[in-house]
Amino acid sequence: MKKADPDAAPSRDPIDRGTKQTRDVPISNDRIESRDLFVGTREIIIGHGEDAYRLRLTAQNKLILTK
Repeated sequence: MKKADPDAAPSRDPIDRGTKQTRDVPISNDRIESRDLFVGTREIIIGHGEDAYRLRLTAQNKLILTK
């Protein structure tokens, strides 16, 4: 397990779960496929300015966006 860097600046994420994941998400004609966003998870956090939004994939395969 990685230790936190004591000299690192605090996270600006409104919701910081202590983990940072990166992935390549292809964009084609201004479109992102949801299956590329939800790899290994059913919820992602979208930062927009100072706000955080949760985008969830339901059991019925619907998307719910909440603030």
